[in-house]
Amino acid sequence: MTAFDVVVLGAGPAGAAAARAAAVAGARVCLIERAVLPRYKTCGGGLVGISRDLLRHAGLDLAHLVRARVDRLTMTLDGRARVTRRRRDGQPVLEMAMRPELDAALVDAAKAAGAEVRAATTVTGLRDAGRGGVAVSVRGEPEVLAGVVVGADGTSGRAGGYVGVRPDLVDVGLEGEFQVPPAVAAQWERRMLLDWGPVPGSYGWVFPKGDVLTVGVIGAREHGAALRTYYERFVARLGLADLPRLHDSGHLTRVRADDSPLRRGRVLVAGDAAGLLDPWTREGISFALRSGRLAGEAAAAAAGGDPTALDSYPDRVEAVFGPEIAAGRVLLALYSRRPELMHAMMSAGPGAFGLFTRIVDGRSTIGRQLDRPGVRATVAALSR
Repeated sequence: MTAFDVVVLGAGPAGAAAARAAAVAGARVCLIERAVLPRYKTCGGGLVGISRDLLRHAGLDLAHLVRARVDRLTMTLDGRARVTRRRRDGQPVLEMAMRPELDAALVDAAKAAGAEVRAATTVTGLRDAGRGGVAVSVRGEPEVLAGVVVGADGTSGRAGGYVGVRPDLVDVGLEGEFQVPPAVAAQWERRMLLDWGPVPGSYGWVFPKGDVLTVGVIGAREHGAALRTYYERFVARLGLADLPRLHDSGHLTRVRADDSPLRRGRVLVAGDAAGLLDPWTREGISFALRSGRLAGEAAAAAAGGDPTALDSYPDRVEAVFGPEIAAGRVLLALYSRRPELMHAMMSAGPGAFGLFTRIVDGRSTIGRQLDRPGVRATVAALSR
């Protein structure tokens, strides 16, 4: 066997962040990815404030990665009641990146910190190797021995199944990347769209990325057929149906149940593999970057002889993400029942849009707002 202190499965934001954090802490790290890098990933690619801060901390050049900066938000209610708000402080609502480029830059940062990267390598299983750690089975190659494994291999990866991650919310996202002519690109310059959808709990989006528009919808998997219809209608309504599609794909997102494990023995899970994302917005990049760093730090500490590091990882994750996920569940339940109310609240005026931008920037959180007595009472009344 080849032996490492830490083996990370999956080279998305969570895995690359974990590999970099563990390598910076002095661990011998191997990052294993089944695809050939760089690879496409179904994702809107919107970077909120927390994500941008973490990427800068990792040494990434955002000026090189960002395809577009968005300071205007258009909102519609299933195509109706169109409202547009604009930031006037010169800051973006979101910055847009292509996931293959973002992931490649994060992997390069992990390499620069000392991690070994093995792409086009398929993990077929994990087994407890006793006091020696965890044996990682690899198709067509000898096993790799890890002191600690960080599973960041997505919702259908080996690590989540091994640990026993259980979701209680499962969504399906449908997304296309459309090559658009200059006139259409100009219409969307610096502007994104959110459409509060006709399927309970669903919404659609348009994210501009220069000569490419990322367009998608997401909602509960149980409404899969209705979501497909919504997606096709949404694309047609935008006038994009006949334009070239660089990609057209679907994916599942899962939110972990409150009592779902985050660790089994010397295997930790992070990012999508752990079911960590916002239940309402389904934003996952910031969750992946943060949980990956926590997992990488814990794995390196455990490999270095700290007996408490693995035990404390679930508590650290809960402290960071528990309140955010709980607040997202509250808003998702309200939004699923009253999408027209959400549209009215978001469209109410500069004050509502200002609060939205503070949350996106990371200067406030949904949980903090829901802790305000007046907001809590209003949400409770509307949820009845």
